[in-house]
Amino acid sequence: MLVHVVLMRFIDPVQAPEAAERLRRLADSVPHISSLSVGLDVTGSDLSYDLVLTTRHADSAELTAYQQHPDHQQLATWLGPLLTDRAVVDHLEP
Repeated sequence: MLVHVVLMRFIDPVQAPEAAERLRRLADSVPHISSLSVGLDVTGSDLSYDLVLTTRHADSAELTAYQQHPDHQQLATWLGPLLTDRAVVDHLEP
């Protein structure tokens, strides 16, 4: 299983809950996702990101298909200008 983790920091953190809702909807519209979870930061420390997205995919081809899916692309277009920073880690899970 390939795990895709994305940390997001927003220009205005008040936008994170709406982003979380939109991201959760991808699980219903993108068939290449085995599982999806979204979490919002609760501590607000200087080091914190505002939102974490974790998706699981059968393999790298499924991750690529997810990233190229029109619904993902549309959401990324909306989300991009709202972010000040983003970090991504893709790792294998047994």
